[in-house]
Amino acid sequence: MSGPATGNANEIANKTQLVEFAESGNKPPEKWRIGTEHEKFGFKLDTLEPLPYEGPSGIQAMLEGLQRFGWQPDYEGDNVIALTMEGCSVSLEPGGQLELSGAAVENLHQTCSEVHNHLAQVREVGDEIGVGFLGLGFSPKWTLDETPIMPKGRYQIMRDYMPKRGQHGRDMMFRSCTVQVNLDYRSEADMIKKFRTSLALQPLATALFANSPFTEGRPNGHLSHRSFIWTDTDPDRTGMLPWVFEDGFSFEQYVDYALDVPMYFVYRNGTYIDASGQSFRDFMDGKLPALPGERPNFVDWDNHLTTLFPEVRMKRFLEMRGADGGPWRRLCALPAFWVGLLYNDAALESAWSLVKDWTVEDRHRMREDVITHALKTKTPDGRTMRELASDVLDIATDGLKARKRLDSFGEDETHFLNALKTTVETGMTPADEMLAKFYAEWNESTDPAFSEYAY
Repeated sequence: MSGPATGNANEIANKTQLVEFAESGNKPPEKWRIGTEHEKFGFKLDTLEPLPYEGPSGIQAMLEGLQRFGWQPDYEGDNVIALTMEGCSVSLEPGGQLELSGAAVENLHQTCSEVHNHLAQVREVGDEIGVGFLGLGFSPKWTLDETPIMPKGRYQIMRDYMPKRGQHGRDMMFRSCTVQVNLDYRSEADMIKKFRTSLALQPLATALFANSPFTEGRPNGHLSHRSFIWTDTDPDRTGMLPWVFEDGFSFEQYVDYALDVPMYFVYRNGTYIDASGQSFRDFMDGKLPALPGERPNFVDWDNHLTTLFPEVRMKRFLEMRGADGGPWRRLCALPAFWVGLLYNDAALESAWSLVKDWTVEDRHRMREDVITHALKTKTPDGRTMRELASDVLDIATDGLKARKRLDSFGEDETHFLNALKTTVETGMTPADEMLAKFYAEWNESTDPAFSEYAY
């Protein structure tokens, strides 16, 4: 989850300005960029306990140690809660998960270099203070009570509000990790096609990246437990957004959706003000109970957009949200998957042709089924998700080849898909692999995951 937004503090006068805000994301293809984010669980190397904020082996010590590489600290009160450098940020999730939000880069080689450099820095500091980081989609060992809460005001507001809307909101906050990618669009029509195609294919991404089969030391019955918890977190702000596929979908309709999602907070003068359950429409009318008489600015709107959690989210770009966190090479595979499908017109058309006839019921059923069955999930035409994945990866490969973005050795971007191609060839998701180890060489313990799946 993001920290407080910065930028345009001009007051919002009407909804038209919000539509124009979304339209301002329109870019010609030569200016399209790739922004990758990933989260990871920190743990103490000696005890496998989660990291508190304070202490010699805490999150604060990690953030202070990373500053030797040129990262600049951001504070909330006296606490450092984020780092920034050259368009990147390192921030905290509610339970101490560490997130890298990468810069907007031109190609996947730069993305993977960015991830590699970040993880090398994290390892250097972590080795000094006795800390490791784990690449899974859900905490395999710790209870909610054992998981700390980070000292950020918005997290206390969310923690208190979550149980009012669903059973698993706190699990989402404190015990899940994901990898995401932010991608651009050229126009409203391009946004619509990319939104629909990527939203329909999020269950496939969930299946390919399924990596969260354990809860509190035991198998939980799911391959993507992270995806399961999103099904009962908050129906106001999650899900597959069926209206995106209806005639008339537009920037304005997404703005209307966002306006109707209840707020969490307003950020003023370094403090999060609890506005949970209140209406942004009332805020625009100067009638927000939390700030009577005050109207929002674009920073408030940007902050509000970060509290929407559908499987694909729009700000001034589209954010792919369906994948579990995972090991290093899968952090590069996720952006490769979506860039290959969405950043080449022929690939986008081919991908859209695969999903355009699916119904609301088809998409909902697949999203539910991949939680447990992943690549064995049936598609609407009776095939398996594994077979669909083979076709989609062929399209993504062609899309990446057509981009012709070469590294210094003359290699294009297609090799970043290799981890996913292996998954399809074997039919084994990361979760399947871990479960097999759990019942064999791990002797029904999740502790070995902390070494085998650490960065």
